[in-house]
Amino acid sequence: MNVSAQTGTPAVKIFSNFNYDMSAEDGENAFKAFEVKRSYLGYSYKIDDRFSTKITFDVGNNEAGSSYTAFLKIASLKWKASDNLNLNVGMVGTKNFKFMEKAWGKRYIYKSLQDQQKWASAADAGMNIDYSVSNSLSIDMQILNGDGYKKVQGSDGLMRGGAGITYKKGAISIRASQDIKPRISYTENDATQTISTIAGMYNTTKITMGGEYNIQENTDNVLDNTKTGMSAYADFQLNDNYSLFGRYDQMSSENVNGEQWNIDKDGDLIIFGIQRKMTKGVTVALNMQTWQDATLEGEEEAEAESTLYINLEYKF
Repeated sequence: MNVSAQTGTPAVKIFSNFNYDMSAEDGENAFKAFEVKRSYLGYSYKIDDRFSTKITFDVGNNEAGSSYTAFLKIASLKWKASDNLNLNVGMVGTKNFKFMEKAWGKRYIYKSLQDQQKWASAADAGMNIDYSVSNSLSIDMQILNGDGYKKVQGSDGLMRGGAGITYKKGAISIRASQDIKPRISYTENDATQTISTIAGMYNTTKITMGGEYNIQENTDNVLDNTKTGMSAYADFQLNDNYSLFGRYDQMSSENVNGEQWNIDKDGDLIIFGIQRKMTKGVTVALNMQTWQDATLEGEEEAEAESTLYINLEYKF
């Protein structure tokens, strides 16, 4: 082992915001709040030229209602088996929406679509493999418990798997992937859930644009229940410190009878704003986030609800 190669790096990242409800009715007090939404506390360590390890705690809310609970998000060992092959094992970062999250580039403002809609978890216990076929082409595979990093393996013992392929050429990157969640039971209404994704990104020093199309078939292992999610985003760099950005999401659902079975969560999201890099590790953004519920054909269009945000990311 090359002892001289051993190095460690701590890392802290915090997301906070102030938000103000712009859709309050006349005579009502508009909701407003300061929030600390998330804090990541981590440490990475290079053991030698082939092995490295990383640990990250995610401090945020949980389903039980606590606003600040620490979860073990990452506890992984990375083995660089060759110049082309890497293997991660333990509590690992998943591949489901990492490409799209990077293309969007503003996790501190809003999660990427699959993350926001809880289609998959950002981390899970299991393993993943990355293989570089060439400088332009790479493939990856993963097998996971499938319950995310906030839960232990379910009593059914079923695992979740996936694979993807990424192509990069100059400023353009394209990714296609599929995630598979097996069914628990075998009645006529049960089926394996799959998530198929195609995503792309165009990135230069001035402009970043990205988009994704996701289809979740047999949602929650219910036969012929389908969700569709589309997201498009762009960032235009005005100068070294300022940029303008925008994003549009659309969520829809359909079952075998053509009905919008998940209409309570279907709708459209629009985000637009301006971002400023204050100094190294500190970024602030003023933005408007607007959500409009979907409605059934023939119904009156739902009223859009808008919230003004000042988001802050600070890391070191």
